[in-house]
Order: sequence, then structure tokens, then C-alpha cells
Amino acid sequence: MVGAGAGLSVSAGFTYAGERFERYFGDFIEKYHIPDMYSGGFYPYATLEEYWAWWSRHIYYNRYVDAPEPVYRTLWQLVKDRDYFVLTTNVDHQFQKAGFDKNRLFYTQGDYGLWQCSRACHQKTYDNEAAVRRMLSEQRDMKIPAELIPKCPVCGAPMTMNLRQDDSFVQDQGWYAASERYRDFIRGHKGMRVLFLELGVGGNTPGIIKYPFWQMTAENPQAVYACVNDGEAGCPKGIAGQSVCINGDIREVLNLL
Repeated sequence: MVGAGAGLSVSAGFTYAGERFERYFGDFIEKYHIPDMYSGGFYPYATLEEYWAWWSRHIYYNRYVDAPEPVYRTLWQLVKDRDYFVLTTNVDHQFQKAGFDKNRLFYTQGDYGLWQCSRACHQKTYDNEAAVRRMLSEQRDMKIPAELIPKCPVCGAPMTMNLRQDDSFVQDQGWYAASERYRDFIRGHKGMRVLFLELGVGGNTPGIIKYPFWQMTAENPQAVYACVNDGEAGCPKGIAGQSVCINGDIREVLNLL
């Protein structure tokens, strides 16, 4: 049972600050003094043309390009012949790009490759690759052409990212199907020998991966909890005898394995 957080993608080279950020968003940095990609996603741009100029770049460089380092592929080589399932808060699609079976993945927080109605007027999401690529190629002076602004096909409101930010997050049929497959995996392996492998999970949303992994390890004497996190690896005393906690870079640890 793999639980993956943002630290896994950081280890793969998807950094949100520094040289990579400056390379792709230099004009936004100069104009608005935005400190990193994460902050830029929340900036109150004056127009939707500018908003989507930002987001089309953000989506493309964090969803449709390959990660600089083959960390996900290394992980795939380690688990591909095992009975595995992946629970992740990451939204960059790198598991499937590396070869993981989409039926063994649950993206709890959304996907950069999907849009939804900003009003959540209906529970459906929409693939955005073709539109994003066009926005990227046709934007000028930090703006996309007005005719490329995506609008909801049902109510006409602007579209937005399918990312869990508030109670308007759309959980479509695919989301519920993946959630059920995750529950089936947990139920089907209850009391069995299970490795709960947590990679790069921080403290922002510990209730999704970290706390459930601790609890399921405590309830199963056959389980092992393994945590790899650069500077933040740890576990409760109650499961210390069943745990392996490594403070280190995920890429280096997976390469050693």
C-alpha cells in the first residue's frame, strides 16, 4: 500500500521554486513578485485571460511533461510485480506516466489534467490537454486570447481546476470508483502481511494518508509501516516496533532499494 505526497514529486524534480520556477514564470515574477508556483495559483489576477495564461503554463509543466528524475519509474520497478495500490494527494499524473495501472490508483485531491465548473453546477470533469496546449502556444504578454477562456458547457460559468480547495470540488464517477477500489484493497488485505509505504507525505493533510496508515498498522500485527521523508520521517511509539523511518531523499532511497 503506497501513500504518496508532494515530497515524492519534489524528489522527482517537480520543484515549485528556484531555477525551474524562474525559467517558466519569469515574466509573472517580474510583474507580481510571486515567490513560487504554489502562491501563483492563488494570485488574484485581474482578468481570466491572465489567470489562464498562468494556469496553462502551470498545468503543462507539472502535468504534461515528464519529471526531470525517473523516481516514479524506479518505484514502479519495485512494485510492478506485487499486489499494490496507490493512495496519493499528488495531482500531477506521474504515476500513470511511469506505468502504474490506473485501476490501482486513487488521486484523492484532483488532477491537473481535469477541469470542472467553477460553480460545481454538475458532477463531471473534463480533460484539458488540447485546450492547455493551445493556450500555451497562443498566449502573448501573459494573456491568452479571450476566445480560449474555458466555460462550463452546462451553465456557462468559467471553468476552474479540479483541485480540492473548498466544498466546490467535484468528485466525479471516476473519483468514486477509485475510492471504492481503495476501500476494497484495504478490506481484502485486512490482517494480512502488508507494507504501508509512505513517501513524501507532510503535515498539510495527514488525515488522508499518514494517520490512516498509522492506525491500520497498529490494528494489524502483520503490517509494517515504512516512511521515507527528508527530515520529517517518524511514527508513534505504539507502532515503533513495526516501523522503518528514513530521513532521506526518496530518489536516493529508492535507488538503493
